[in-house]
Amino acid sequence: MTGATALYDLPGPKTRQRHTLYGVLSAVVILGLLAWILYLLFDTGQFTYTKWMPFEYKGIQELLLRGLGNTLKAFAIAAVLSLALGGLLAVGRLSEHRAVRWLATLVVEFFRAMPVLVMIFFIFVALKVQPLPALVAGLTFYNGSVLAEVFRSGINAVDRGQREAAYALGMRKTQVMTYVLVPQAVRAMLPAIISQLVVALKDTSLGYLITYEEFLHAGKLIASNLDYDLPFIPVVMVISPIYIGMCMLLSWFAGWVSRWEQRSPKTKAAEVAPAEPGTLLPSGGHPTGPTP
Repeated sequence: MTGATALYDLPGPKTRQRHTLYGVLSAVVILGLLAWILYLLFDTGQFTYTKWMPFEYKGIQELLLRGLGNTLKAFAIAAVLSLALGGLLAVGRLSEHRAVRWLATLVVEFFRAMPVLVMIFFIFVALKVQPLPALVAGLTFYNGSVLAEVFRSGINAVDRGQREAAYALGMRKTQVMTYVLVPQAVRAMLPAIISQLVVALKDTSLGYLITYEEFLHAGKLIASNLDYDLPFIPVVMVISPIYIGMCMLLSWFAGWVSRWEQRSPKTKAAEVAPAEPGTLLPSGGHPTGPTP
């Protein structure tokens, strides 16, 4: 047995056999579940040409593309604003001023506890805001408050000695945050940031409840105008893979950014020439031997 770890003992032959058995049984169960779902779909005639023919029409394709474009537009705006709001609230929570810190904490805790749908409906109905701004505002307040905690936790996770060393060099707090803490915390925060952005992308589907013409709303319009049984199933089978693909693409992009940062560090070690006999001291004098 080689390659011992500090976290756990490597499994022995019997344990590896059990793990293999568990993996095979899990795969069989998942394949059986998928086969059962496919059987139900074929049994109800969900793959007949009649139910998929409407997607050949140019009008339906344009409706889906327009809905997808509106979804991406809402997500892009909400993602940028959420990152900005999260950074601002994180700075407030890390402030040395007690009033600012308490105010930022109150805002973060309030919007984290408030359901996204309630905020969207309140902004849309009570404040009479248009669908797109109402959807973006609700997503921004919720995801921004969550990202604020992610940023704060990531910065606090950096070793305290890094901060103390920066202050010892005479750097101001803004410089310490910009040049020392944030660059080191980004790699640790990146998975949580991307996970929250995926949540924001999926939550854009709530826009159909306030008549925003996003991707899910387009699918609902298509299904409500089809005249056969269970019209929503083909529509869901078209929309779901696209949503999954967008989330997977976002996760892949996060992995690519992480690998790029590892290949391109911000600083490189400076080469120092080895010391040689007779090297001049910084004051310009020659080294002297020990006094007898």
